[in-house]
Amino acid sequence: MLDRRDTVARLLQDRGDLLVVTGLGSPSWDAMAAGDHDSNFYLWAAMGSAAMTGLGLALARPDRPVLVITGDGEQLMGLGGLATVSVARPRNLTIAVLNNGRYGETGMQASHTAHGVALTRVAAGCGIEDVRVIESLDGVDGLRAGLRGGAGPVFADIRITADDPPKVLPPRDGVYLKNRFRAALGLGTI
Repeated sequence: MLDRRDTVARLLQDRGDLLVVTGLGSPSWDAMAAGDHDSNFYLWAAMGSAAMTGLGLALARPDRPVLVITGDGEQLMGLGGLATVSVARPRNLTIAVLNNGRYGETGMQASHTAHGVALTRVAAGCGIEDVRVIESLDGVDGLRAGLRGGAGPVFADIRITADDPPKVLPPRDGVYLKNRFRAALGLGTI
């Protein structure tokens, strides 16, 4: 099992023009702990929508690699989105699920993945061809190396420990985050 903070920091190392969408809670805190960035779009109060937000971004910006970092609990709430990702087939989209088998935002109760639900089998069943289980930093490095390869969509189930590191909160102002992200994309504010 991998340390979540080390894993996210490794994924975001030397990120270049990578666009990042983070799921609710811990994935956002992990990305913030790795270093705030104008090209991070932190989702607040949008449980289950990280993969679909990343899909929309990948389709709108096929010239940029898009990484979704989410948790197993959130991805369980958005399983149907994996079918849409498969049908759309964005070559620039990678979905990295930090899987600790817990619902971290509601008290660390065991999630469905702790009871045998295999997110990789769901993703593969939806038609996503590049599906991986990652249990080592070498696997994380391989995923990071392929972010700019344009061979997506990629779905990675990254096995992490069920710990609860201190929260490193990103900005919570939705208008600010939206405008900052739009500016990073070279768009005006609305």
